[in-house]
Order: sequence, then C-alpha cells, then structure tokens
Amino acid sequence: METLVMSMTESSDVDKGFCAMSTSTGQSGKEDETYELNYHNYLMLDHILSSQVMQSELKDKAVHDEHLFIVTHQAYELWFKQILYEIDSVRNMFMLPVLEETKTLLILNRLSRVALILKLLVDQVDILETMTPLDFLEFRLQLSSASGFQSLQFRLLENKIGVLESSRVKYNQQHYAKVFSKPEQVKMLEDSLEQPSLFQLLEKWLERTPGLAVKSFNFWELYKRSVDRWLQDMLQQSAQNETDESVKQSLIEEYKKQKESFESILDEEKYNAAVARGDRRMSHLAFKGALLISLYHDQPRFNQPSKLLSLLMDIDSLMTKWRYNHVMMVQRMIGSKVGTGGSSGYQYLRSTVSDRYKVFLDLFNMSTYLIPRGYIPPLSRSLKRQLSILIHEYMPRDSDESNEESDGCENETEERLQDLNLNGDTHKAIKFTL
Repeated sequence: METLVMSMTESSDVDKGFCAMSTSTGQSGKEDETYELNYHNYLMLDHILSSQVMQSELKDKAVHDEHLFIVTHQAYELWFKQILYEIDSVRNMFMLPVLEETKTLLILNRLSRVALILKLLVDQVDILETMTPLDFLEFRLQLSSASGFQSLQFRLLENKIGVLESSRVKYNQQHYAKVFSKPEQVKMLEDSLEQPSLFQLLEKWLERTPGLAVKSFNFWELYKRSVDRWLQDMLQQSAQNETDESVKQSLIEEYKKQKESFESILDEEKYNAAVARGDRRMSHLAFKGALLISLYHDQPRFNQPSKLLSLLMDIDSLMTKWRYNHVMMVQRMIGSKVGTGGSSGYQYLRSTVSDRYKVFLDLFNMSTYLIPRGYIPPLSRSLKRQLSILIHEYMPRDSDESNEESDGCENETEERLQDLNLNGDTHKAIKFTL
C-alpha cells in the first residue's frame, strides 16, 4: 500500500510518474533535464500496476482469483471512462447550432468506437467466468459492502445516454444516487441529469430532418396513402378472394390489427397519448424524421443519418447484452444469495434487463412501420436535389409541379446556390444540416 501514497517529489524516475511531464523547474528556472519521458512514465504504469491491492493478501490469506476480479473491474472502469469521453464529445457536437456533414462522419466514427468497446466489455465477462463459484466464495466476504452498483461512471453513462429516472429499478428501496456521498460525485450526477442527454439531442436533431416540411413532397400524407394501399393489397384483398371462411376471418383480423397498429402513429393525438403513458418516448415530429430517414436511407444525404440510428440501436443492444451477461454471471457465482451491497443480488439485476432501460426503444420499434419498397412514395425532383450529394445550377425542374410549389422550391434552391456561390457549370457539395 505504501507505493500508492509515496510522494511524487522523490528523486527516482519511477516515482515522478506522469506528473513530471508538467514542466519541472529548478532554482535557475530552467526545465529539469534529468527527466526523460518514456513508455513507463507516459502511461504512469507504477500507479496503474500497483493498484491491485488484494484484501485477502492484506489479511495474510491471499486468494489467487481475487487478482483477476480486481483487474477485470478496473479494466471495466477504464473503458467506461473512454466511453464517457466519446459520448461527451458526441453530445457537444450535437449541441452546435448547425451540425455539418463533416461532424456527422466524426460522430459515426466515435459511436462506432463506443459500440466496439461495449462488445469488448460483453466478451470480458467470459474471462471473469473462468473463476468458479468456490473460488469467488474464498474472498467474497473481503468485499464487505463494495458492489458494482456503486460504479459512478456507469451511472453517469446511463444518464448521459438518456436512461429515464422514472424507469430505474430502486436499489434496496432507495434511489441509486444515495450510495454516492462525496460532494464531487453528487455534483457530477446532478450535472449529468441537468445537461441534455444523447437521446434529447438526437430527438431535436430528428425534428429538423430535411424533407419533413417541403411543399413539393408531403411525406406524411403520401405515407398514409401508401400504408392504406399496402394493407388493402396484402390483407383486405386477399381476404375478399379467400373461399375458406376460417382463413378469411383470420386475414380480416390481421388486417384490423395492422390497421390499428399504424393508426397509433398516423394519428398524432393517439401517438401523443402513448407518449404521455410512457409507451413511447420520442416526439411525433422526431419519429416522422426517423421514419423518413429509414424509408429513404439509400438517398445520399440520409446514408449517414441512417447509420447513426443503427449505431445507437447497436449501443443500446450491447448495453442490454452486458447487463444480461452480468446477471447470468452473478446467478452462476452466488445463486440467490444477497448481493455484497445489500441488494437482492440476482433478483435486482434481472429486473434491469428489460425494455425500461433501453434508451432508443422507439428506433427498435421503427421496423413495425416500414412498408415494402414498391409502396414507398417516390421523392419529388426538388427534394431529390436537396438530398443529393452534388447540386448543379442548371438541373431541370419537374414539369408537373404547381407554380406555387415550384416557386417555393426554386427560391429555396436559389438561396442555397447563393450561399454556395456556385457559378457556371461548377459542381459543389451542399453543407446539408440536419
């Protein structure tokens, strides 16, 4: 334990660690030339590698597998720190007044990194499970009241992604924040709740989806008509042509169920009522934006947004898998014993593996409302221009667009051209903001 509290000012390079990287000066005011930055110092390995203090060893009864237990959980916390670092950077980009295309690519890269880290954390449980229940029992009592529930970083991660406070399962009949008493910890938790979560920022971003307010393309009305036509072709028409009465009745019932399901999103009042009940979370306008992106994801300007929505679902799925693997491991190790922090152990953890902890559940349910490609309304020429990677000053317009629609779209296009300062036959990419 002495190595953890040793003074950083002692003469050896080993003890100087990374702190010596801040310019060290002597009486002459010059930099300390005796310090040499190397791999060991840069990573502060003396501090990291000396932080595996086995409680069983301190009591002269060293248990071999306690070392694995400590290293694994320290690795978890380091990866949590990296995930928070990435999520914070993504949230900061979403908070910009205008989210440019270059930023979208950077967001995709960082969220992909988060997903890969979470995959690693899911697989890391396998390493911990090389320890048998009897091995764990050898040092479990040494943990006293220490529990994974006390991981501040994981709570910050949940808050910053957007887990609802109302959805949380109480721990020992108390709010999870009760286990954190240090002022700096309480402050970090409060900040994570007061600042906009990734979910909230995504929702506002989706509400600005291009194509939701275009005169030449009334997406929602066209989508409603396409849904009706598809349901009639698929089910109602089949029911009318069916001679077997039982099969016919089954098709009619299926048609009614599908119709009712689509009505839950097509009728804004019904949708908002579902939000009020907690059955849905995303605003109706944001939902329409996500659906528009999902249906037209092959359009160049929707390609990256579509990948973004997919990545968010990946992250949600991986967090659920991590929770599940953790639950299974706990059941395997301690059965139905009370958890080290006083919780109900397995029973408590099992209750956290449900849709209530999924942040982007609305995106998962989006596929319920997708329709076959042949029924998806074709985009207007003017909207295609807006959603294309390249724009040309002399691109011909739709001949069948009304004057009012054409004037409105043309003015919008002219403004875009003026902003881009396009001349002659020059092709340039639009900074398309979502």
